[in-house]
Amino acid sequence: MTIAIYAGTFDPFTLGHEDVLRRAQQIFDEVIVAVAADTGKNTFFSYEERVQLARDTLGNLKGVKVLGFEGLLSEFVKKTGATVLIRGVRNGSDFDYETRMACVNHALNQNVQTVFFPPMNGTQSISGSLVREIHRLGGDVSAFVSPTVCKALEAKRARGKK
Repeated sequence: MTIAIYAGTFDPFTLGHEDVLRRAQQIFDEVIVAVAADTGKNTFFSYEERVQLARDTLGNLKGVKVLGFEGLLSEFVKKTGATVLIRGVRNGSDFDYETRMACVNHALNQNVQTVFFPPMNGTQSISGSLVREIHRLGGDVSAFVSPTVCKALEAKRARGKK
């Protein structure tokens, strides 16, 4: 059984993320969506909210689990028994960064390989930061995120966080 991990901040989980996940789901027996607690970023959604949003968005997908993790991804990979890391690459700069990260993750755990997926279906330009910026400026993000995430963004706005 091949277990793959799709790790990220997922702030928020976009349709681009979902596209990569659904294609990985066709290849691997199990895909763990690993939501990072320690991001080094000032996230819009809290760690707990990001984990719950991913669960609410993906909960019905066969062979997909959503887990949060803290610390090094390579250690989380060892704990889960995964052998593959899934990474989405939208452009050349993503590829450069992700290639360096793949080399580091492999150096930390020689049993893990990284597989790159370019987003398809018109999702190449979608990023969490773009979604957050459009939302912050009052724009409609429904073309970029699931209805579940859209509702969560609107709920945050109603509570006064932009």
